[in-house]
Amino acid sequence: MMEWTDRHCRVFHRLLTRHTRLYTEMVTTGALLHGDVPRHLDYSAQEHPLALQLGGSEPADLAACARLAQRWGYDEVNLNCGCPSERVQRGAFGACLMAEPALVADGVKAMRDAVSLPVTVKHRIGIDRVEDYGFVRDFVGTVAQRGGCEVFIVHARNAWLKGLSPKENREVPPLRYETAHRLKADFPQLTIVVNGGITSDEQIDEQLQHVDGVMIGRHAYHEPWALAGWDARFFGAANPCADRDAAEAAMLAYLEELHAAGKPWGHASRHIMGLRNGTPGARRWRQVWSDPQYKAGPPRLAFEAARSARALPLAALSP
Repeated sequence: MMEWTDRHCRVFHRLLTRHTRLYTEMVTTGALLHGDVPRHLDYSAQEHPLALQLGGSEPADLAACARLAQRWGYDEVNLNCGCPSERVQRGAFGACLMAEPALVADGVKAMRDAVSLPVTVKHRIGIDRVEDYGFVRDFVGTVAQRGGCEVFIVHARNAWLKGLSPKENREVPPLRYETAHRLKADFPQLTIVVNGGITSDEQIDEQLQHVDGVMIGRHAYHEPWALAGWDARFFGAANPCADRDAAEAAMLAYLEELHAAGKPWGHASRHIMGLRNGTPGARRWRQVWSDPQYKAGPPRLAFEAARSARALPLAALSP
């Protein structure tokens, strides 16, 4: 979800669900320790509950970044042991860390000793083409016992470290949800959250019969309206938006705040492009919100034009 779930995306998603936990993009320890901390860690108060996802492997660096997360008010620190990209592998973190469970345990323990925040781990069920349940079982057992981790987010595919792009690694290795279910059965005291290929409320319901939680990634981004019913269905709370119009109007208010502060709002509005998927006039609506001519002015002009465009022929679209 790099360059997708930025702070603007998370504000939009929070308008659709108040209770679902949101995660940042993966931020490397090097970026935090040697870069622009506010650029990476700043967020809006309404984003809570919010987890910071870290990429790194050195326990001391992870501990220092966990302290930053606590200082900035995050609700959780999550260590990424699932990203398969070659760039991440060159940094000796991400999915390749599954081959070093003792090092992961040391990193988790260092973070837990440094902060009072929950420290969680996101990982795959194996690396390369070896589909050995014992491998992931021992990884989870070691990180839980030696590191004290109590929450594992399990992307139910292997990570093939050679020969596949990150995109292919989300599609080619087969999904094996039964592995996550078996982890829960073998470690009933742990919180096991499953991730990967889940695209409907019915699938979420099915997974919750076996594990403690479900993480949704790209489907939530591409089909954001799917989030709008989750508070009532899964948390027993009122849904925040009655319809897509209300969600768009709420996002407009946020874009207007950015504009009033002298900040460009086009980078934030890109995250709403999937809001009207499958509805009449959705393509024309997206064209207006994507038009750079509108992005030069106040967002309300784009909002009004997009609302009108849903019922207009394409030839009528212009600022």
